[in-house]
Amino acid sequence: MITHPEKVLFPEDGITKGDLAAYYEAISPLMLPYLRGRPITMERYPSGIDAKGFFQKNVAKGFPEWLERVEVPKKGGTVQHPLVADVRSLLWLANQNCITPHAWPSRVPDLRHPDLCVFDLDPTQEDADALRAAALAVRDLLLELKLQSWVKTSGSKGFHIFVPLEPGTSFRDSARFSDRAGAVLVKRHPDLLTQEFAKVDREGRILIDTGRNGYSATFAAAYAVRPRNGAPVSAPATWEEVESGAVGPATFTVKTMEKRVAEAGDLWSALFDTPQPLRQAMETLAAF
Repeated sequence: MITHPEKVLFPEDGITKGDLAAYYEAISPLMLPYLRGRPITMERYPSGIDAKGFFQKNVAKGFPEWLERVEVPKKGGTVQHPLVADVRSLLWLANQNCITPHAWPSRVPDLRHPDLCVFDLDPTQEDADALRAAALAVRDLLLELKLQSWVKTSGSKGFHIFVPLEPGTSFRDSARFSDRAGAVLVKRHPDLLTQEFAKVDREGRILIDTGRNGYSATFAAAYAVRPRNGAPVSAPATWEEVESGAVGPATFTVKTMEKRVAEAGDLWSALFDTPQPLRQAMETLAAF
């Protein structure tokens, strides 16, 4: 049951809470496999995206008994994150005016071991050619390390690049690997890429953000809507689409995803068929 489905969440586009819920219900068969078991942080906009939103992790009180959740430790206590196991859970998020669910790179019951390593490209300025070159540089380094990678649009300004990990990989190893790979990329492309988090220090370069590989870090879930005009979607893409320039960070939207899925299907359907070890890649990086 969606309350106040007429509430406008995207004023410039006239997209309502009911429209958001309808999108998530329609995309759920593709989206749920990438959400199940992952603690979720909700990015909520009760008054629409033109007003200030907020992030919410804890659902310890005042939430339905049927909602699955996982309790994780934090400094001075614990947090109960929601889990999205089915369509009802996904629609419940939408009913909370949660535009974007952000997911952990690990799943219950083994939250200490990620199954994904994430590279987040964050440009400081709009330059499609530079962003495409940055994404391909990440792909090519990973190929050099004999690692297959998968890409999705961020639905914002950049691309998210993923490496599926073999079971038992630690957050420490994933973080060390991604940080070292980022350093190699910056060394190879000093005018294009940076690891400087502060925008004032980036000097127009693209941040290769590897900070999403720590325990409790999150990323915008695959097929998630982002709180920007046009209601762009963080959607899986092919490397060929990125290389040709056919796909950019905000190419796909709530209004175009039905056509996209009909034409392309789920481009990540084999994502977890090839979990990969990092040991050899780490040894190779150490020699660079």
